[in-house]
Amino acid sequence: MTPRLALILPALILSSSRAQEPAAAPAPRPVDLAICLDTSGSMTALIDAARTRIWSIVNELALADPAPRLRVALLAYGTPGFGPESGFVKVLTDFTEDLDAVSAHLFALATNGGDEFVGRVLRHSLALDWSKEEGLKLVVVAGNESADQDREAPFRDECRFAIGRGILVNALYCGPAGHTDAEGYREVARLADGHFAAIDPASAVNLVSPFDREIADLNAALNRTNVPFGREGAAGAAAQERADSDASKSSSQTLAQRAQAKSGALYWNRWCLLDALDRGTVKLEEMKEEDLPAALRGKSLEEQRSYLEAKRAERKKVQDHIQALSKQRADWAEAEMKKQRLSEEDSFDAAVKQAIRAQAAKKGYTFPE
Repeated sequence: MTPRLALILPALILSSSRAQEPAAAPAPRPVDLAICLDTSGSMTALIDAARTRIWSIVNELALADPAPRLRVALLAYGTPGFGPESGFVKVLTDFTEDLDAVSAHLFALATNGGDEFVGRVLRHSLALDWSKEEGLKLVVVAGNESADQDREAPFRDECRFAIGRGILVNALYCGPAGHTDAEGYREVARLADGHFAAIDPASAVNLVSPFDREIADLNAALNRTNVPFGREGAAGAAAQERADSDASKSSSQTLAQRAQAKSGALYWNRWCLLDALDRGTVKLEEMKEEDLPAALRGKSLEEQRSYLEAKRAERKKVQDHIQALSKQRADWAEAEMKKQRLSEEDSFDAAVKQAIRAQAAKKGYTFPE
């Protein structure tokens, strides 16, 4: 072998080896979803629909390929108690991946009479902490009064500002498509490259399925795989239990959809050590003893890892079981809807999911048929 070939050959072998290594999975692209709900006195059905169907929307996004990183913001408008200085708008939560917090805010909402300033709630939504990364940026604004009441923040100006920043605005009018006020919502969507739909929030169908009891039991089993740690551990686990309770009191279907979401890739808890390790927000070897859960204190690093791997395997088994039952439940529900000649095409979540699919496709996401 010549000296020159002896120098080149190792580099060629290393290059060939690297070429055969699988490419690292791309980081999930952000999907920012700001939900703006009219909380004036006539919107009880809308609030109920958002409470019960938020998990259905999360499950829809979980089907996207490539897998997104979902952040949700929640805003309410039209309640006098929010104050005239804000245009009767309240930001309940800025963008967060803590879906239990979003659920808690939804279940705490109440309706009251007031002025519904669509332009003002759009302005507040556009001032949120939107992702700087390339991704999907969506606003959903839902209400049932004229969209053109706000003289300080005309919706036309806010829509143009939104689309200039790559933020799409979807407008849901809660009433007949032929109503005079529906036209303003059509214009909101048209100006911001969004989706318009006339919806009946009360049209959602809640079916009690043969799978709900087992899914509820599995949801409880999934909670037992949590490893709360640090200052937020106990409070986070308690918040999760409250969100489960809210869903269960709403309907067995809501809890089943929540369990499906909890077993999917878009749901995670920063207070659970398994999730925090998987997301890379902590490193086990760098954690302080006082921040560790009680089960790991005083143990070697190898013993800690063994404990966590056992928990992770247990969690995976429960998650897979929930996902399998959720698929069976969805097939059963589809057949039952046809059998009873029921339709949800005018529902809140159907409209949101339709908008998400259409707009995500333009950003390169695909969904199963």
